[in-house]
Amino acid sequence: MADALLPLEEAQARLLALAAPLAIEQVDAASALGRYLAAPLFAARTQPPADLSAMDGYAMVSGDLAGPWQVIGESAAGHPFDGPVIPAQAVRISTGALLPDGAGAVIMQEDVDRSGDWLTLTGTPPSPEHKHIRRKGMDFTNGTVLLGTGTRIGPAHVALALSAGHSQLAARRKVRVTIIDSGDELAADPEHCAPHQIPASNAAMLAALVSSLPCEVTRIGPVSDDLAALAIAFEQAADADVIVTSGGASVGDHDLIRPALEAWGAKLDFWKVAIKPGKPLLVASKGAQIIIGLPGNPTSGHVTAYFFLLPLIRTLAGAANPLPRTVTALLHGSLKPGGDRREFLRGVWDGDTVVPETIQDSGALAALARSNALIERSAGAHAADAGSSVRIYLLENGGNA
Repeated sequence: MADALLPLEEAQARLLALAAPLAIEQVDAASALGRYLAAPLFAARTQPPADLSAMDGYAMVSGDLAGPWQVIGESAAGHPFDGPVIPAQAVRISTGALLPDGAGAVIMQEDVDRSGDWLTLTGTPPSPEHKHIRRKGMDFTNGTVLLGTGTRIGPAHVALALSAGHSQLAARRKVRVTIIDSGDELAADPEHCAPHQIPASNAAMLAALVSSLPCEVTRIGPVSDDLAALAIAFEQAADADVIVTSGGASVGDHDLIRPALEAWGAKLDFWKVAIKPGKPLLVASKGAQIIIGLPGNPTSGHVTAYFFLLPLIRTLAGAANPLPRTVTALLHGSLKPGGDRREFLRGVWDGDTVVPETIQDSGALAALARSNALIERSAGAHAADAGSSVRIYLLENGGNA
């Protein structure tokens, strides 16, 4: 394995090439939020199943809209009128109620006057194009493909699946993720932290970052900078689909993740990516397990998790489009020329303009917490003036997102 820095897209492709979607299981449609469909969703019924009223009013024959009419009954939602309607007759009808046989139009109750069982027209009858009827199959018909494989289930998808006649949906099982925090400097208790220590926060941050995805997270650590301790941690993660390490992936004397993985029998696929922050990213595998070694600096860990860990989990969970998407924004302020690596600056986006954070150090958590966007800067980019168009990535759990 060469140690040359990989471009972002090549590194992402190599990582996702290691992943295969997990086993399919059946899940309750009502609780499938956030899962990815493992098969296309076909309609098992027609919606609406019959012609329904789109208004509260009166149903009558479509060619008989001048009146007067005799009211012969009522059709309510769930309680249809039993019988036909003929000219000079009307049926009181509510929104969503079944249209009686023979009826072809609905006049809104605001456009008629009722006296006993008789109606007279006081407003404008419906036009031929707008008869206030939801026709059978207006939404979908039996056998229609409603959602494709890999669609992420949102609230409207849950309702659609149930309306289409499905109580169960096919989805990939949840991804088992184990996050290992490592470093002698980490204190497990943030309220008792010696001057030579820092609170262990990366694992909690990473667990929060993936929490919206269909995964089950286990946290281990902090683990000391010791090969034996790391070996024990890896063994504890033996049933994980994805092992994530935080810290120890760089080149210092105490950065032991790479040798610990090699000693454990993992095969390294690549190490180091041409991005800033996040260069010392490590990817390895052992059997079907995939290991991602993230940098220990919190911003570096967050950025690399955004570009690598989240797409990996989405791929394993069956997402059709696992990579993050970008939007275009106008730059508020100016930017200096870019360096020798592709850079992702933290910033705050208001839906139109993006303001870069003043502090871009990879250890600056306050700036990261304020940010809801990453501003992309290509390697060797020219200086950018205020008002320039820039490409940004929206952070899923960032500040104002």
